[in-house]
Amino acid sequence: MNLGRIEIPYGAQNLIIESGKFAKQANGAVTVTYGGTIVLVTTCMSKDVKEGTDFFPLMVEYQEKTYAAGRIPGGFFKREGRPTEKEILSARLIDRPIRPLFPAGFFNEVQIVASVLSSDGEYDPDVLASIGASAALTVSDIPFEGPIGVVRLAIVDGQYVINPSYQQREQSPLDLILVGLKDGVIMIEGEAHELPEDKVIDALCFGFESLQAVRKIQLELAKSVGKKKAQVEMYVSHPGLLKKVKELTLPKLAEIYRIADKEERKNGFNKLLKDLTKDLSPFETYKTNDREVTVNDIKAALEQIEYDEMRRVIFEEKRRADGRGYKDIRPISCEVNVLPRTHGSSLFTRGQTQSLSVATLGTRTDEQMIEALEGKSYKTFMLHYNFPSFSVGETKPMRGPGRREIGHGALAEKAIRPVLPLKEEFPYTIRVVSEILESNGSSSMATVCAGTLCLMDAGVPIKAAVAGVSVGLITGEKESVLLTDIMGLEDHFGDMDFKIAGTRKGITAIQLDLKIQGINLDLMGKAINQAKDARFFILDKMHAAIALPRQELSSYAPRITTLHVGQENIGEIIGPGGKTIRKIIEETGVTAIDIEDDGTVLVSSANKEAMDKAVRFISGMVEVPEVGKIYMGKVKRIMNFGAFVEFLPGKEGLVHVSELSKEYVKDVNAVVKVGDEFKVKLIEIDQMKRLNLSKKQAE
Repeated sequence: MNLGRIEIPYGAQNLIIESGKFAKQANGAVTVTYGGTIVLVTTCMSKDVKEGTDFFPLMVEYQEKTYAAGRIPGGFFKREGRPTEKEILSARLIDRPIRPLFPAGFFNEVQIVASVLSSDGEYDPDVLASIGASAALTVSDIPFEGPIGVVRLAIVDGQYVINPSYQQREQSPLDLILVGLKDGVIMIEGEAHELPEDKVIDALCFGFESLQAVRKIQLELAKSVGKKKAQVEMYVSHPGLLKKVKELTLPKLAEIYRIADKEERKNGFNKLLKDLTKDLSPFETYKTNDREVTVNDIKAALEQIEYDEMRRVIFEEKRRADGRGYKDIRPISCEVNVLPRTHGSSLFTRGQTQSLSVATLGTRTDEQMIEALEGKSYKTFMLHYNFPSFSVGETKPMRGPGRREIGHGALAEKAIRPVLPLKEEFPYTIRVVSEILESNGSSSMATVCAGTLCLMDAGVPIKAAVAGVSVGLITGEKESVLLTDIMGLEDHFGDMDFKIAGTRKGITAIQLDLKIQGINLDLMGKAINQAKDARFFILDKMHAAIALPRQELSSYAPRITTLHVGQENIGEIIGPGGKTIRKIIEETGVTAIDIEDDGTVLVSSANKEAMDKAVRFISGMVEVPEVGKIYMGKVKRIMNFGAFVEFLPGKEGLVHVSELSKEYVKDVNAVVKVGDEFKVKLIEIDQMKRLNLSKKQAE
């Protein structure tokens, strides 16, 4: 195989794509290099279609090898295991833009594997993996209607930065990934700090121009080392079958499309399919691709009729399946404090989509430790999204969260994160869980709304309320229609799912997925502004339920008191092997005491008395003894020359026998006993730093 290499300037480094050196048995393989980061991306295609397959089986895997950063995996098993959340989200980042670019009717299995081989810890490999997937498909013999260009944008010192470093992204009010073709955008994933719509649109325009160079070099690489595309048999529905299905179903479909309720409409479709299958039996009458027609063929034909009928109703009757206008939002209800023993809870319902969200406040010990290629970090805000099968009236085994659940939770987390208080202002670990109880379109945006409400109910001082909405798109031969607040049917048969979340001030999260090959920037701008109007409407509904975060935390939430000590005191508070800090926790009854490197001490407890006791103990430990000051002391030891008294936590001084009483003391034991408490006055700190106390002078 010929070696191919293309290199262009791309941001702060050169982007290098090479093919022909690694994984030569794959249909296509490339390495993408940026600085010290290298990603190997391979793609393979099955020779034949598995019998009974009625969809395109695309599998995308993204793997971060710890050796890439010169580390050995932590934990008991010293090898990579199940995908991390970061790997799952990166795999989705690859999958979403390329999936619409395979030919219709292409049902061969395709697998893409992106492996991070080297990481400099400065630049995220996820964008490189996405570029590599496009390049590997472009140089392979697999049918693919790309390539795509991919770019990540940040704003540093008011200027756009292409492929920013991790450090630049942390400082930027925008972290945006944009994927595009020659004439339009095909995928967006982004987080912003309440950026106005016009600023986001400007960034999209800049990013779209920037990504074109990445597209062009892939075409150049394909010219030199690309394979001829394989001739693959595509699934084509038999025209006679399609015509017959249309004759039998169209009048009934028109009636079903006037049913507003999702469940009734679904039952109508199922009955229609059952009757249709019965009417068309025996199937031998129709053949598709020289084979007998199956139930899947009939189902595919019916779906095509549904697809066409939905568009006809939209364009000709100017209405949607549930009777709404293009910009209408389904009825919304908002409730807070729906669960009595949680720290914060809410129920957000929009049409037949419902999220029950719960906020839980924890301490520093509840932070999530994340080991990634760029290093170890700690996460203080987590949003988890659950999608049980009953939410759509189905029966399925209960398993762990899938890629969809991980992705939806991550999007909602991005949307809310910019409005959270700083850790210094609110030193809690925050977890929000969204339980989707009903689903009929855009449950991730319902999660944003419900998540905001439950945080306010918990008393988290967020900067502003966040709401989200999804805008869909129906394209026709002569016109295109944008639909606000899409339901499941419009998501399934529509061309776009454009999710935008934000406050009244601006956008906090944005995500675009398409089923068509790109939309132009003008249409995208219209969708962003249409979503703004809808967002404000939803925020009004949320405001009616709870206008501001509660002033007091739930009585069931832990309280955290912050105090600061000198860094030289940290070791004293912790003690040898943590002995002292454990003693404080045991004696006072607080939940936890956490100490940061800068001397910040966080005392956590649900009991105010215990917390106050621990705070006094720690404050006393670090307090500098002051000559002339009177303290309350406790006798720890008795000697024949006096008594040693603890007057501050961990600090003892000697009350000499002559300072015990105004009277002459012959026997110390006759005057005080171990455990006695009385006031003492610090009368001297001698040259050897010994502390001398007086009971006599304190009295």
